[in-house]
Formats: sequence, C-alpha cells, structure tokens
Amino acid sequence: MKYISTRGQAPLAGFEEVLLTGLAPDGGLYVPETWPALTADDIADLRNRPYAEVAARVIALFTGEVFSQAQLLEIAGAIYGRFDHADVAPLTKVGDADWILELYHGPTLAFKDFAMQFLGRLFDDVLARRGERLTIIAATSGDTGAAAIDALKSCAHVDVVVLHPEGRVTDVQRRMMTCVDAANVQNIAVAGSFDDCQAIVKELFADRDFVSQVRLGGVNSINWARIAAQTVYYFTAAAAISEVGEGVSFVVPTGNFGDIFAGYVAKKIGLNINRLAVATNANDIL
Repeated sequence: MKYISTRGQAPLAGFEEVLLTGLAPDGGLYVPETWPALTADDIADLRNRPYAEVAARVIALFTGEVFSQAQLLEIAGAIYGRFDHADVAPLTKVGDADWILELYHGPTLAFKDFAMQFLGRLFDDVLARRGERLTIIAATSGDTGAAAIDALKSCAHVDVVVLHPEGRVTDVQRRMMTCVDAANVQNIAVAGSFDDCQAIVKELFADRDFVSQVRLGGVNSINWARIAAQTVYYFTAAAAISEVGEGVSFVVPTGNFGDIFAGYVAKKIGLNINRLAVATNANDIL
C-alpha cells in the first residue's frame, strides 16, 4: 500500500512514513494511491463479528506489510477491551428507521478515542522497531487533546504536546488534559481560538527542517491512520441495522470534516452508503 499527497508534490510513501509524519512534505494530506476494495461478501461476513475483529480486517487494508491482521487484532482487542460497553460502538433505536451510534464509551468519552487509542499502539510498535522517538503536536478545542493524552501518556517512545485555547474548553476537558501525571505530556494554553492553535500546528509542519530535527508527528485529522481507524464504526453500524447489501445513510456532526471523510472512505472501499449528511455550526471557516 502506497500513499500520495492530495497536493501531488510529495513522493510516494509507505504506511509507516504516513503514520509517523502526518502531513505530507508539500502540506497535503496523505491518501491511498489506489483504493482497496471489500466485496459484498466481505462486508456481509462482518455481520455479528466483534468490533475488534472488524477493526483488524478493515484497518489491515491500509497497513500493507507493516502490520498483519493478526497483529491488528491483538491491538484492537487490548484497546477496545478498555471501553465500557461490550459492543464498543452500540446503537440505540430512536425511530422506525433511525438509530443513534454511541461513540462515547471510550476512556475520555469522546468519539476520538476510537482512533487515538489505536494510534498510540501503532506509534509505539513502529517506533520500537525503528529505535526512534516521536514528538506529537496536536491542536484541540477540548476532546482531541484529552483523547490524545490518554492514548499516548503510556507510550514509551512518544512525547505529546497539546495546544488548547485558553478559557475556551470545558472544565472537565481542561482537567483531563492538565492533570495527567506523565513525563511525556505537555499541555499549553494558547491566548486565542482553536483556529489559532491549528494555525501554529500547520506552521510548524510547514518548516520541514524543524519537523526532521524534532521528529514531529500529528494526530489531528491530518493523520491518515486516524481516518482509517474511524472508518470501522461505519461498517459495524451498517452491518448491525441493515440487511446484507442494503444501503444506509449517516448524519455526522463534524468540525474539521475528519469524521465525515472517514464515512466517505468507507463508501469508497465498498460500504453501501446512500447519503452522508454533514451537520455543522454556521461559521465563516468551513
């Protein structure tokens, strides 16, 4: 599996490089050079499978030889075993044909736990093999930072720096980020908005010499591995509520469009999705 930049000015990269780098050198996002495909039979076979097994099967499509499906299953079993619901991402019926997908059963109660917990293990395993250390920098409006810190605080080969807008996160989120007793975690309150925090992150990644010098990586939606991990619950949800081959639609509250893009990826590789609807606040950024 090889990856290209959406800006088309970066060399092809393998999964390890994409995982550790985040943004491509030309400032674009890494996406697969060619899309893998699941057949209707492959997708039908996901029905009634444990969440961890579905995760291993789907994510293995994107890791190439870096992680085998068996390795991914071991990782998924360990991290999703920490979630407080046996189904990991259960569904609640709220109408004749309407369901709510519960993505708040992870350790920080945010949907971002699904991908962050996976990223933490992938980072540590790859870095241990390479004998390297990585510094992760992330911008957050609250939940990304808490999820990243929880996922990375026990990593032996990762340092994490989180930027959050001062006074613009909830008190619970602030405590989740600033009350962690881990030597590899640093949290910085920025006088400004989330967009100011994100601008700092993008500026740092634009300095390729600095990125190489400090071995900088990212866990915001710029990291393809996070998108790959988020595609999984689209498959488990569709398998749970639809007949084999029947299409479903998703309405997704989204800020930076990372989560809705994961739904698009699921559709791209074979899931029968009728419609993806974006729910976002009115603003002058998106």
